[in-house]
Amino acid sequence: MQRCYVADFTSFLVILTMTPPLKPSLPLSLSLSLALSLSLFSSFTISFCRSEAMDFTLITFICLFFYNGITYIINLLMNIITPPIAIILLFFFLPPYMLVKYFISTTIKPVLSKNVAGKVILITGASSGIGKQLAIEYARRGACLALVARREKKLESVAHSTTLIGCQDVFIMCADVSNPEHCKLCIEETIKYYGRLDHLVNNAGIAPVSMFEYCPDVTNYVQAMDTNFWGSVYCTYYAIPHLKKSKGRIIGIASSAGWLATPRISIYSASKAAVISFYETLRVEIGNDVGITIVTPGLIESEMTQGKFLSREGRLRVDPEMRDTEISLMPIMPAKECARAIVKSSCQGDDYVAQPPWIRPTLFWRVFWPEILDWCNRILLVPGPGQPETDTLSKKIFDLFPGVDRYLHPGTIHFPEHKGDAEEIFAYYH
Repeated sequence: MQRCYVADFTSFLVILTMTPPLKPSLPLSLSLSLALSLSLFSSFTISFCRSEAMDFTLITFICLFFYNGITYIINLLMNIITPPIAIILLFFFLPPYMLVKYFISTTIKPVLSKNVAGKVILITGASSGIGKQLAIEYARRGACLALVARREKKLESVAHSTTLIGCQDVFIMCADVSNPEHCKLCIEETIKYYGRLDHLVNNAGIAPVSMFEYCPDVTNYVQAMDTNFWGSVYCTYYAIPHLKKSKGRIIGIASSAGWLATPRISIYSASKAAVISFYETLRVEIGNDVGITIVTPGLIESEMTQGKFLSREGRLRVDPEMRDTEISLMPIMPAKECARAIVKSSCQGDDYVAQPPWIRPTLFWRVFWPEILDWCNRILLVPGPGQPETDTLSKKIFDLFPGVDRYLHPGTIHFPEHKGDAEEIFAYYH
């Protein structure tokens, strides 16, 4: 039987082009891969009638494996195969999948929604904002509450409000969630008091607001990551064994800032992105033993949207001018409505909650058109070179419409006569 000289010659060219380095440059690797493809194609085609062609094909594969490694070959094949598969799935399967998901969430899940009456709910950051309204909403549904925050008087006020609307029992604890021992104690005291835990709501958070390069000491922002991210991690770690027993649920309050690149909140955004990634991974790890609902609110009525920020000096203070710069003409959702949506989705077993609903499409923009979002934020929210941090286009537009913030920003406390006296305003909140 005659040898297949075409296959022999092709394989010979492949072997000839190989050079001694075990990690050839990218152009050479691509050329070798192309040569291998041609060799395999011609050899396998002709080998049906001339089997001797497989000799050089095998030699070629062995040589390429030796010089490039099987990892490179696998990655090359995945680089070729994955993009078209992803595009096909995106355009052909995503629309019907979203339709089915919407149908289930609007028809089946509400029917199967769990009743939290008599259930034990632990809420961190419960003294104000979303945390306070979550406590009230759970109380309205007949749950037993364990409320955690640093300010005892405000906690007592929230606890009193919940009892007025029929809360079966409420237990308050003053603690700092950035301290792991405090988190452990909160879980232990809740179990000691109620004997069980059904929902853990990790809501505590603080927001550093400043252009990153203007910060005199970056360690001033460590407390933001300690509270926003590690506070959630600590509480979750100590609560999981008890939540597994009750088949309970974790509600992690993250933020849409976790995917929206908004100037002046880089550290806050990073902490919330970490919360999202942590709970998404944890959901895969623990499966159905404990449910996890990740909440990504936009601008919600809270002390943060009232201007209470962590300054570049590392101090919590109220700065109405910075609030107006950062929020400008964006509407703020009432905390009561947000809390109602969160509790409803959590009882239905939803994996994600985004409030207000219009914030959801921004995730698609972040994925498919990130340059447009970045450009808009840069134009509107970044000051010009050498300009004050609050001298932005969005702030200038906002100042053209005095009084409009009273309609766009519900619950915001206004101090027009104290615009520059942040310390005096901060005292008002305490």
